[in-house]
Amino acid sequence: MRLEKRFREIYIIMYLTTEKKAELIKQFGKSEKDSGSAKCQIAIYTERINALTEKMKENHKDFVTQRSLLKLVGKRRSLLNYVKDHDIEEYRSLIKALNIRK
Repeated sequence: MRLEKRFREIYIIMYLTTEKKAELIKQFGKSEKDSGSAKCQIAIYTERINALTEKMKENHKDFVTQRSLLKLVGKRRSLLNYVKDHDIEEYRSLIKALNIRK
C-alpha cells in the first residue's frame, strides 16, 4: 500500500514539472509569480485533468484516480463559473485557449 501511494506521488510530480507549471503561470497569470489567480489555477487544473484522463485510458479500473479526476473537474468548474460571473470575455478566451469544450 505504501509503495503504491509513493508511485502515485511520483507520477503526479512527473507530468507537471516545475518548468511546465512556470510556463502556465507566465502565460495565464498577471505576472511570473502570480500562481493564485483564477485563470492560472484553471490552466494548472486543466493540465492535471488531461494527464489523469490519459492515465484513466490505460487503466479504467483505477477508482482512486477516477475520484481524483472528478474532484479536479469540479474544482475547475467552480473556478470557471467564478470567471464567467466576473468577466465573460475573459471566460470565453480562456475556454478557447485551453480547448475546454462547454
